Amino acid sequence: MTYSDGADKAVPELKLSIEDPENGDYVKLRGGSDEEEEESPAGCWIGSVTSVCFWVKLISLVAFLGLLAFLIIKWIAPFLIEKELIPFIKWVRSTFSIPVLGLLLFASVALFPSILLPSSPSMWMAGLTFGYGNGFLLILSAASIGVTLPFLIGHLFLHKMQEWLKQYPKKAAILRAAGEGTWFHQFQAVTLIRVSPFPYMVYNYCALASGVHYGPYILGSLVGMVPEIFVSIYTGIMLRTLAVASDKRHGLSAVEIVVNVLGFCVTASATIVCTIYAKKKLSAMQSEEVETC
Repeated sequence: MTYSDGADKAVPELKLSIEDPENGDYVKLRGGSDEEEEESPAGCWIGSVTSVCFWVKLISLVAFLGLLAFLIIKWIAPFLIEKELIPFIKWVRSTFSIPVLGLLLFASVALFPSILLPSSPSMWMAGLTFGYGNGFLLILSAASIGVTLPFLIGHLFLHKMQEWLKQYPKKAAILRAAGEGTWFHQFQAVTLIRVSPFPYMVYNYCALASGVHYGPYILGSLVGMVPEIFVSIYTGIMLRTLAVASDKRHGLSAVEIVVNVLGFCVTASATIVCTIYAKKKLSAMQSEEVETC
């Protein structure tokens, strides 16, 4: 313990120990500083348990996704594909040529976000029809228009959007954080918003009101949408594989099932990891924004 007299002079800490007359041991009455105390093993034990729990949850998640993929590919998907998907694909291919279909898919991906309609089915169809290379270029170029149009239309509702952000300061903290800082900070924040489960169609119209510039907005949007694009293309390709197998009246081989299950698990796991990471980063940014308000 440290004492001080009237002149505010500190007296060094006094450590006492009394000898036990029976066995000669010393009984410590006042311990020293925290650095002198022995570290308890409880912290290490808790860290080990936390690490084990993390790996158990991760393995359980992968196993659940694998089982779910197997059930879908083996029983559920063939039934739906035979009754719904195959007739739809045949109708599309008999009605539209490949260039016309590509133009329709481009237009839907580019225009649907402006009218608050999901474009995921069109992205699936692009993957089913054009595969990874051409499908990725088609979707990415259309998505650049799809996120630009609401950004420009937002000029008409700029003041209303700004008033809405002021009414909900905590909910709008993420959006405000994306519009502050340097060019790279805005780019990083927009990318995280696109990867996270934040409603991207709502953000398209609110981005301008948050003060974000168009450069980091468009680049961050396109980079953040890459995981979603690949998931959509993979979904379309997997649907095409299942449709071809069902149309020819033969099931998938063991190798095809394993490849599709592994591909589904890797794609789903990567998407979940990216989403969790983006959500944590956005939560940290939101906390910082709220503290500064």
